[in-house]
Formats: sequence, C-alpha cells, structure tokens
Amino acid sequence: MAKERILVVDDEEDMLENCSRILDRLGYEPLLESDGGKGVVRFEQEHPMVTLTDLRMPGMDGLEVLRTIRRIDPDALVILFTAFATVETAVEAVKEGAFDYIPKPFSADQLQLVIERALTQRRLLEENRRLREQLTETYRFENIVGRSRPMAQVFDLIKKVAASEANILVVGESGTGKELIARCIHANSHRAARAFVPVDCASLPEHLLESELFGHERGAFTGAIATRRGLFEEANGGTSFLDEVGDIPLQLQAKLLRVLQERQVRRVGGNRFIDVDVRVISATHQNLAEMVQQGRFREDLYYRLNVISLPLPPLRDRPGDIPLLAYHFLRKYAAQSGKEIKGISPETLELLEAYPWAGNVRELQNVMERAVVLAEAEMINPVELPASLRLPQKAPAALVADHLSLKKAKRQWLEAFEREYLVALLKKHQGNISQAAKTAGVDRKTIHRLIKRYRIASA
Repeated sequence: MAKERILVVDDEEDMLENCSRILDRLGYEPLLESDGGKGVVRFEQEHPMVTLTDLRMPGMDGLEVLRTIRRIDPDALVILFTAFATVETAVEAVKEGAFDYIPKPFSADQLQLVIERALTQRRLLEENRRLREQLTETYRFENIVGRSRPMAQVFDLIKKVAASEANILVVGESGTGKELIARCIHANSHRAARAFVPVDCASLPEHLLESELFGHERGAFTGAIATRRGLFEEANGGTSFLDEVGDIPLQLQAKLLRVLQERQVRRVGGNRFIDVDVRVISATHQNLAEMVQQGRFREDLYYRLNVISLPLPPLRDRPGDIPLLAYHFLRKYAAQSGKEIKGISPETLELLEAYPWAGNVRELQNVMERAVVLAEAEMINPVELPASLRLPQKAPAALVADHLSLKKAKRQWLEAFEREYLVALLKKHQGNISQAAKTAGVDRKTIHRLIKRYRIASA
C-alpha cells in the first residue's frame, strides 16, 4: 500500500531532517524542499496530501507558498511552522486558507496530531468529491439510456428547466423512469449539493403521509414520543420529489399548497410555521386534469405543481431504445453476477422489440436480470426469456370460443404457437434445419418432427 506523501518546505536543514525522521517513523513519505519556489513546483508534481511550510523563508515566504498552492488547488491543506514572534501573522494566514499553524519548537506528538487532523479533513474532502462525481456520473444525461426522438425531446426539456426554480410535473406510465428523470433534474441544478428527498405518496395512509411530509410534535398523536422533522424540512435547500402525487388526499392537498405558496410547513400538532426552501418535482401516472374536473384534485394545487409538464413516453413508443436498454441491463447484471455474456442473439432482440412492455423500462430491466441469471451460454437466447415474451401476444380467433375446456384451449394455444414460431424460424433461416434447430435450442429431429406434424414446407 502506497504511503501518504507529506511535503515539508523549510530553509533550515536541521528542521527538514527532524521532520523527515518523524514522518518516516509515523509511516508517511516525506517530500523535502529547502526553498519556497521549489516547494511549489514539488507540490504540482507530487500532489501531496498535506503541505508543511515555514512562515519565514528567504525568497518566497510561507504566505506566498500558501497563496500559490491554494491557487493551484483550492482544497490543498497547508500547515505553517511559526516562531512565537510571528504567531499573529500565522493567524492571519489561517484566515487566508491555511489549515492550521504549529509554533516552533514543537514535539513529535504535536506534529503527529496536526497532521492526523489535516489528513482526516483531506479524506472527508475526497469522499465528498467522490460522491459528487458519482452523482453527476449516475444522473448525467448520457447515462439515461435512450437515443430515440421522443427521449431526445425529453433531454432537451430537462436541459432547459434544470437550472430554473420552477416546479415540474413528470407524467408517464408506471415503470417509465419518472424518479430517474427527477434525480437527473436535481443533479443538473444548482441544488445538486443538497438533499434529494423522494416521497412515495401512494404507499402511506393519510395520517402517516401527513406526518411524513410535514413532521410532528411530541405528543401530537399516539406513538409520537418525540418531535420529528418532516421530509420538506429534510429537503430544505434541495429538492422534494413527490411520487404519485395524485394519491395525496384532498385534506392534505391544502397543506401542500401552503408549502408551494408560502414556503412554510407546520408540523402535526404544532402551532408555528417553519420556513423551508425546496423545489418540488412531482410525478404521476394519472390524468390530474381529469381529476380536477371530477373534484378529486385541487385546481389551484394542480397549477402550482404543473408549472412545467414533462411527459415521458412509454417504452412501446420508443422501440429503437429497446436494444440499447437491453444491452445496458445485460452489462449491469452480468458484471454483478460475474458472468461473461457477450451479447443478445438476434432472435431474442426480435422478441424484445415485438413485445408491448406494459411495465415499460422496469419490466425490461426485470426480464434482462432474469435472463442473465438463467443464461448458460455466451449469448442471451429466447429460452432465457419468460414464456409471455415467447408466446404470441394475441390468441387466434378460433381459440377464444367459450365452448372449449381450459385443457383443450391451452393445447390448441400451444400448438398454434409452435406452428407460428416454426414458420417464422424456417423463414428466417431460409429453410436451413440445422440453423433453425440451433436457434430454437433443440436438435434436428425435433424440428423435422414438428415440420411433419404441422405439414410445413421446410423451404
């Protein structure tokens, strides 16, 4: 494991040797320079975790070293060595961005303590930077899979509205990725460094939803043994995502309206109003305009939520994205399972593209996860797909007659499927029995038997 590098800049050779011995004993890699200018060059080359510099040096002094290094890296951690007579100057240096100062002479324990504090700070900074990069990586536009025209229009709208403060209503069927879009908007807004707080409005009964959204005071109801902040307070400065907002009861809609109009919440059982600064992104699969006409949703709330409407297309309206999504999920789940799966067979892709996807992207994701788990070859083949994708989507008219028993209807359905599948398979392979058998995952004798049973011309 590589040692953490500590840069020491001091014009006194004895001080450099002393620091080198201490740092080496503590398990760090000391980088030593006796000149301020050379110390800055070494900083650019080595990128040490912490820099220690004497305050008083000929040429470039410690303050100039501090200022120059901080211009190179605003997050750089610089600790100053200072004699008693220059403590006041060292305090001023801290105001300019120095992490801390240590008066001369100092003990090994003092040096160890200040370095450990600086390294703790450095690790926190790097962890926060890593999390920010992950957030941007995860929710940047390139990582929302879709190159179809409908999705390009969605991306264009997101780019226009992300930087605004306008409330947004994301509309789409279940499984179209409404929360992913909401997170993308948040990640590309100036609120990205603050909280994104999702609320599933459909999963909670009214009394729990009210407490969840607005919080409660101690003793507000049975079981309220302590005061609790609501999710709007938790999202202060960030974004609140109200999933399935159409399921919020009318009584709570009035309280939600106040949050949007006055930017204030009042906890359940409380008397005072609490200021909150949140951007609200809502989502629904329902037609809120119709619900307003039916008196099931407040009109004033609807217009507050729907400043900008962002409709998401169902997967069946963007068939060109199905192969992209399928490969995306294939790579994801193959990596998780440690399987080396090279791709998806053409026959499998045809089935995926022909399926109506009532569950949209979420259903496709589940199908691909299942296929990866079941896969035994280097390609995903039709046999790994659920039967619902491999069977015809519509029953032949002759099979819907109600005079058939379940057993007979099921047998005739399967026979119709086998015949239809075999005709399409032989057509695709121009009557090549070997290729057809390989695609179907059966032997040549089975193909010949089915051809004979259904009296199909093989060429």
